[in-house]
Amino acid sequence: MKQALLELMRMSRICRMVLATCLGSFILVIFYFQSMFHPVMRRNPFAGDVCCRKGSRNALQELYNPTQLEYSSTAVLHQMRRDQVAETCRAYSASSRKRRVLTPGDLKHLVVDEDHEMIYCYVPKVACTNWKRVMMVLTSRGKYSDPMDIPSNEAHVPSNLKTLNQYSIPEINHRLKSYLKFLFVREPFERLVSAYRNKFTLKYNTSFHKRFGTKIIRRYRKNATQEALHNGSNVKFQEFVGYLVDPTTQREGPLNEHWQTVYSLCHPCHIHYDLVGKYETLEEDSNYILRLAGVSDYLRFPTYAKSTRTTDEMTAEFFQNISSRHQTQLYELYKLDFLMFNYSTPSYLKMD
Repeated sequence: MKQALLELMRMSRICRMVLATCLGSFILVIFYFQSMFHPVMRRNPFAGDVCCRKGSRNALQELYNPTQLEYSSTAVLHQMRRDQVAETCRAYSASSRKRRVLTPGDLKHLVVDEDHEMIYCYVPKVACTNWKRVMMVLTSRGKYSDPMDIPSNEAHVPSNLKTLNQYSIPEINHRLKSYLKFLFVREPFERLVSAYRNKFTLKYNTSFHKRFGTKIIRRYRKNATQEALHNGSNVKFQEFVGYLVDPTTQREGPLNEHWQTVYSLCHPCHIHYDLVGKYETLEEDSNYILRLAGVSDYLRFPTYAKSTRTTDEMTAEFFQNISSRHQTQLYELYKLDFLMFNYSTPSYLKMD
């Protein structure tokens, strides 16, 4: 009797094992056929392991896999801009990748929006005041609703926005991998003339006059008056260009951010930017980013006409009195910005 009971228990265990094996095989077969009819979506290599907020897609996912057909043609345009940057970086790898590893100090221009998982590299003289205002609206959690309600000087207070260099190395790497990264660029010489006009021809910029103007006048102006040497005001554009191309200036350290190259400020050969907006298409590119972030229903990029805006014609006039040698040297200084962002060599240049 006891032997029969043991035999029965053994048979019961065998039956359970067989049943479990059959059930497991059946589940595997179901998954196999499901995978045939519902293949897994290909993951974009730049999208990273992104977790959607509140069950929705984030801006990075919407860029690379748009759900709305109206985004498709715009996505192609920005892919072409990304390709242009990548090709230039490869072609000029010796000069564009001098440093293989970025330091936290290199990331101080990258503004982080945690709520919408975006990173914006600001470039002075490329609508950065308005973009900083927009980022303040996006990150203030209701404190601001209209970007133009924010005074321009408040937009440039460092504590009002968080930058990537304030994070730990693992946190930096995670955000660079998972967040939408964008910047805005401008025709390099238009940006340069805009910076000169703003910092050296306006009376209220006394800090720039003292810091840079006195140095420039002392080096490049013959028979300068004591007043000019003391105040540093009324720096001529020719003197400013001479300062920029002077090897002494380059040995003194990085250029000021207002006339530093974009590739030195934002490091596009080290950081993969998902979107390259252009000053020439500022409104369209800006509002496209806001649509990707899912905020276009209540936030638009501020636009207003400025009669004093630096134009191509105005830039050509400033270059009329610049020697061909200095024009050649200046172009070499900004060459990567011209090539990376697909700006043609200006027709007004008279280079050696």
